[in-house]
Amino acid sequence: MAKQIKTIGILTSGGDAPGMNAAIRAVVRTAINKGLKVKGIQKGYNGLINEEIIDMDKRSVADIIQRGGTILYTARCMEFMTPEGQKKGAEVCKKHGIDGIVVIGGDGSFRGAQKLAEAGVNTIGLPGTIDLDIACTDYTIGFDTAINTAMEAIDKIRDTSTSHERCSIIEVMGRNAGYIALWCGIANGAEDILLPERYDNDEQALINHIIEARKRGKKHHLIINAEGIGHSTGMARRIEAATGIETRATILGYMQRGGSPTCKDRVYASVMGAYAVDLLCEGKSNRLVAYKDGKFVDFDIDEALAMTKDIDEYEFNISALLSK
Repeated sequence: MAKQIKTIGILTSGGDAPGMNAAIRAVVRTAINKGLKVKGIQKGYNGLINEEIIDMDKRSVADIIQRGGTILYTARCMEFMTPEGQKKGAEVCKKHGIDGIVVIGGDGSFRGAQKLAEAGVNTIGLPGTIDLDIACTDYTIGFDTAINTAMEAIDKIRDTSTSHERCSIIEVMGRNAGYIALWCGIANGAEDILLPERYDNDEQALINHIIEARKRGKKHHLIINAEGIGHSTGMARRIEAATGIETRATILGYMQRGGSPTCKDRVYASVMGAYAVDLLCEGKSNRLVAYKDGKFVDFDIDEALAMTKDIDEYEFNISALLSK
C-alpha cells in the first residue's frame, strides 16, 4: 500500500537558479489544493539539520514567480554528507511530521535526497541548476534564464570589442559542463567556443585561427570560454602577446544565476513542482522529475545519477561550421 502523505517539506539546495521560486510556488499551492500541509525548510540541508522550518500557505508564495533566487535560501552542507547528518535530517523530518519532501537542486542535492528516501522519507527531486548537467533531463530549472542573461551581456561586450577591433574572451559559468558556453557561442556568433568536453588545450590552433581571421579582414574575434576550462585572463595575455591584437577577458560570473526567470523557466518549473506533488500523493519516493523528449517524466534517482551526459555532437558541429 502506498504511503499516505499528509505533510510535505520543500527545500532548495546547492547553487541558486532562476525559476526555483516558481517551483516552490507550484509545490506549495498544489499541495494545499490537495489538502496537504506544507513546511518550508530554509537554507537547504543545513536548515533541515538545524530545524529552520516554517509553515507555508498560499500567501507565503504570493508574488514570487517573477523573482530570481530562492525565498527559502540555499546553502551547502558538509554535515549532511555524513551518515550522522543524514540520520539527524531524517529524525528532524519525523519530528516535524514531514513524510514527503521535495528537493530542488543539482546532483549533490539528489544524493542527499537518496539518503532521506532510504531513511523512510518519501523524496522527490527537481533539477534546479543553470548548468544543464543532469543527465536524465533535457531541461534544468534556470538554464534558459542563464543563457539569455549571458547572451545579452555578450552582445554588449561584442559591440565594444568591434569598436576597438579587439579579441574578446568571455568566460561563462557551467562548472565542468559546456552547455552554457555552447548555446551562447551559437547565439552570439562566436568565432571560437571552448568546451570542457571537447577542448584539447591546443592554444596555438586558437591563435592561428585568430590570425587567419584577421588576414581575411575580420575586425574582431569573440571567444566563449567555459568555466570548466577557465584561466581566461592568462589566455588573453598569451593571445595578445602572440598575435599583437589587443585582447581582453571578461568573466561574467554570478550575474548568470540572478535575475527574473524567463517565461520558459517559470512555466517548466511550475509544471515540475506540481508533478512532484502528484508523485508524492501516489506514494512514490526516490524519484527525479525530468523533461525528456518533449514530455515531463520521472526517473529513479539512483538510475538518474548513474547516467552520463555529453554535448550534442550535431550542435557542436554546427557551432564549428558557423564560426568559419
